[in-house]
Formats: sequence, structure tokens, C-alpha cells
Amino acid sequence: MLHTQLASVPAGASLKKLGLAAHNCQACDLYRHSTQTVFGEGPLGARVVFVGEQPGDREDIEGHPFVGPAGKLLARAFEEAGLQSSEIYLTNAVKHFKFEKRGKRRIHKKPESEEIAACRPWLEAEIAALRPELIVCLGATAGYSVFSRRIGIRAERGKFLAHEWGPAAFLTVHPSAILRAPDEGARQEEYKQFVADLKAVKRWLDHPSHVGSLTPAQQKRTG
Repeated sequence: MLHTQLASVPAGASLKKLGLAAHNCQACDLYRHSTQTVFGEGPLGARVVFVGEQPGDREDIEGHPFVGPAGKLLARAFEEAGLQSSEIYLTNAVKHFKFEKRGKRRIHKKPESEEIAACRPWLEAEIAALRPELIVCLGATAGYSVFSRRIGIRAERGKFLAHEWGPAAFLTVHPSAILRAPDEGARQEEYKQFVADLKAVKRWLDHPSHVGSLTPAQQKRTG
């Protein structure tokens, strides 16, 4: 159930004030069962915002984004791609952990479109406060949140698409998808492709002319 009248995002607030306000958000029922809101983290001068799906079990317990297995893989990929922590802000499309209990375990459950929509104002406010050069969507849920429409990651992966929130958005897989690959060989291949995507992000950031590099077809794909 949504409670959109309670989704009070302070206009023009700093990241610190947004984070504090988000901890009181009750715009959907996910807050009832999760441990806490997990807001984004990173430097104010971040040039690129990486958007994941939602906090996982470890993130929900610790209160920080990307501290579980997927986050460790992401950090390794950042290092291999040459991306520095000083230029990265990490966040999620949904700020509460959605799960189902199986015995003592809490198993990740994909957020519904209504839950993504309820949390989108927080993501928009984060990005407005940061004004990054690039938004990277990690997976389909992040793409849906950023573009407000279904995104085919396989079709759009590796593309820099025009967006109203900033110069461009880029699409790739979520690192958890790599961890779910059926065998070690598949995981290595998926990881290799993921690092290649992040190297493309690095090249984009390294060239000041990147804002004008979108093709006319890409310019039409606004958010």
C-alpha cells in the first residue's frame, strides 16, 4: 500500500538534510518491516551516481549502501576500471529492504512499480543536490526508476542516453546478476563485460567534450 501524502521530500535540501528526512519516510509499506532507511552515500563533488535496486540484508542491518557481496564485487570492478571513490556516489532506487522470510533467512524480493515510484522523489532530490555528470543505472529496476519506464538492459546496455536529470544516463547490469550466474565461467565472463562497461564510464568522465557526444537518436531518449 502507498501513502503518498507522507512522502515529504524537502525541496532544495542538502544531501545531509535529505538523508535525515528520508529516515522518516512512510510513502509505502516497506518501512514497516525493514530495519532502517538506507540512503545514498558519497562525496558532494561526485561526478557519477551509481543507482542500484534496493538495499540487501547486510545493507539493511548496517545502514549503508553496497556493503554486501554485490557491493564488494562492485568495489573490485571500480578499481579495475580506474574509477576513484572520490568521484562516485552510491545509492538505490528503493531505500528500504524488501524481502520474504524463509526460516531465519531474509530473501530479497523485487520491489513493485508502486514502491519504486514512491521512492523516486528521493532519488531525484539526491541527484538534484549532486548535479553529477553521469547517472549509471545498475540493472532494470534502477533503469525503471530513472527513466520512469521499462528498460531493456540487454538492448540498451552500454549506451549513454540523454536524461532530464543531467547530461546523460548509462545502463549496465547490477553486480548481483553477476553473482547469480550459473557457474564460475559464466561469472567470469559477466564480470569481464561489467568491467568493460565501467571502463566506458571512465572514458566518458575523462573527456570534457562528452556532453556533446550523444547522437541525435540518443538525444531523443529523454527521461
